Amino acid sequence: MPELPDVELYISALRTYIEGRTLERVRLATPFLLRSVQPPLESAEGRVVTGFRRIGKRIVWETSELFLVFHLMIAGRFKWRERGAAIPRKVGLAAFDFAHGSLILTEAATQKRASLHVVQGEDALASFDPGGIDVMTSDTASFAEALQKESHTLKRTLTDPRIFSGIGNAYSDEILHRARLSPFKLSRQLTAEDIAKLRAATIETLTEWTERLQHEAGEKFPEKVTAFHERMAVHGRFGKPCPRCGTPIQRIVHGEHEVNYCPACQTEGRLLADRALSKLLKDDWPKTLDELERKKRSG
Repeated sequence: MPELPDVELYISALRTYIEGRTLERVRLATPFLLRSVQPPLESAEGRVVTGFRRIGKRIVWETSELFLVFHLMIAGRFKWRERGAAIPRKVGLAAFDFAHGSLILTEAATQKRASLHVVQGEDALASFDPGGIDVMTSDTASFAEALQKESHTLKRTLTDPRIFSGIGNAYSDEILHRARLSPFKLSRQLTAEDIAKLRAATIETLTEWTERLQHEAGEKFPEKVTAFHERMAVHGRFGKPCPRCGTPIQRIVHGEHEVNYCPACQTEGRLLADRALSKLLKDDWPKTLDELERKKRSG
C-alpha cells in the first residue's frame, strides 16, 4: 500500500502534470470505484485542478470547493498515458482526461478495494481525516503524547492512522530498525531517550525515502510505486543480512501484514514469536537465533 513517501511522490508528479489543467472528462470502468453519490462525479468535469493535499494515505485533488478523494489501498496505482488512452480491461478502474494526456487509475488485485469519493466543502473533506498527527510537522511533545496515548506495540502504534498519519507496514519496519527498537515493545514502556530516538528515526526515514523516490523518478511520472524497495534495510528482506550487523532478517506474518526486524539490532538476539505458531509449538519454539540454527541443522 502506498505510504507517506509514495503518496508524496504521486502528489509531486500530479502537481507537475495536471495542476492548473482542466479535467475534461472522467471515464469510469467500474462503478465500484466510486463510493459517493452527491455531488455526482460528472460535476468534476470542466473544472480546473487547483491543488493537491495528503490526508493520511489518501490523495486529494482540489477543484475550488469540490474535492476528489482517492484511496489507492494495496494495489491502486496512477499511470500517465497519451490523451484518450484505453483503460486496461483487467486492472483498469478509471481514466481522467486532460488536453495533454490521460491519467489512468489501475488496481492489480483480485479484490478491488481502491476508492474515490467526490465531496463538497472543507467540512465534508475533514471527515476523511482519522486524526493521526503529521510527524513531519509535529514537535517532540506532540509526538510523545500521541505515542503514549494508548498502550500498544510500537508496530501497531506507528501504523494506526488515528495516532500517526501516513505510516504503514513497510516504513514502520524501517523506522523501528533505524531506532533499534523492538516492534513488540509497548509504547508506554519507552523512556524519554527511546521516544527521542523513535521520533528522529521516523522523520529521517520518511524524509530520506521521500527524497530518494522523487530523485529516482526525476521528471517522469512514477511507474513503479511499490511497498518494497531493494535498498530497504529490513522490510521484505526475510533471511537476508541486516545492512548494519549482518544478522539474518526475521519476520512474523499475520494475514496480509508482516513484521520484519533484525534480532541483533532490535530484540537483543531474541526471536519474536508468532502467537498462533508459538502456542502450537509451545516449548519447541526457538527463543534465539542460535536455537533456530540448531533446530535447522537437526531437522
